[in-house]
Amino acid sequence: MHTRGGSSSRGQSGLGFGSRVSSLLLAMFATMATIYVAGRLWQDAETRLHLVEELDKRTGQGKSAVSVDDTLKIIACREQQKRLSAVEMELAAARQAGFVSNKLVDKGDGHSKKRILAVIGIITTFGRKKNRDAIRKAWMPTGAALKQMEDEKGIVLRFVIGRSANRGDSLDREIDNENRQTNDFIFLDGQVEATEEQPKKSKLFFIHAVETWDAEFYAKVNDDVYVNIDALGATLSTHLDKPRTYIGCMKSGEVFSEPTHKWYEPDWWKFGDAKSYFRHASGEIYAISRALAQFISINRSLLRTYAHDDVSTGSWFIGLDVKHIDESKFCCSSWSTGLFLSFLCVCVQTTTLLGRSH
Repeated sequence: MHTRGGSSSRGQSGLGFGSRVSSLLLAMFATMATIYVAGRLWQDAETRLHLVEELDKRTGQGKSAVSVDDTLKIIACREQQKRLSAVEMELAAARQAGFVSNKLVDKGDGHSKKRILAVIGIITTFGRKKNRDAIRKAWMPTGAALKQMEDEKGIVLRFVIGRSANRGDSLDREIDNENRQTNDFIFLDGQVEATEEQPKKSKLFFIHAVETWDAEFYAKVNDDVYVNIDALGATLSTHLDKPRTYIGCMKSGEVFSEPTHKWYEPDWWKFGDAKSYFRHASGEIYAISRALAQFISINRSLLRTYAHDDVSTGSWFIGLDVKHIDESKFCCSSWSTGLFLSFLCVCVQTTTLLGRSH
């Protein structure tokens, strides 16, 4: 009995020892697992911190945080800088093209040359030599006197004409021969002489004139109008302080939709149900300032023409910041003895003008 009891006690003792070993191994395993997980978490934290530092270095932000509002402000500033640079480039191009308010022009040699007052284009055509001769006799200098007027009064006078549809025919040759004697023509080589082409002809005159002469004003005159040059020069001089000026005898009038009418307007429907033209300068004589002539030159391909040249010119300035000057002196009167002394312009018949002495 004694022997059996000793064996049982030893069995229980061995069982308790095995249980303690298992607990110890489990605790060691748990500790090692905890250390492993903590190490991985620490390594991940270091990696994230390293990535943030590298990102800050590459974006140039350092360790400072930039809000969304600050980012939008930076983008807006960069856009403004781009726009400012573009405006500065446009301004430089405009200055180079002549859109400046200075009345003195640098010749490039350190000296300044005074800008001429006006270039006057007298619109003429084939078969109107009597009109041109009458004008030369009445109010347009010839030869050396023509150049003298440019130098002393700052006014350039030229007849304006296109070319025959049959280039080089007798019509062209007659005009070429006349010009060899007088040297007072502007030839619009790309313009065919035709009544329906008159608006395009006026546009080409302004383009040619502003690209050839640097003047304060550019004026268009019909070849049946007498002009008092001194009165015209004095009138234009009073408007030198206005940069975008359109001067003439301002009028409006009915738009005719009947094809058989003398003043038929093919685009009559564009002028509304009232069929009335907008306010524009009468076509006998009108003047535009340098900036407007340059506007026509720059936008030549976009400016359309209507049936009449005065309406066409007026349409180009609608919507622009232009000073329309209704100058009564530009409202030409019918010829009467002595009127030329007090009026700026007078509409005449060729025979009347030819009958007067210079």
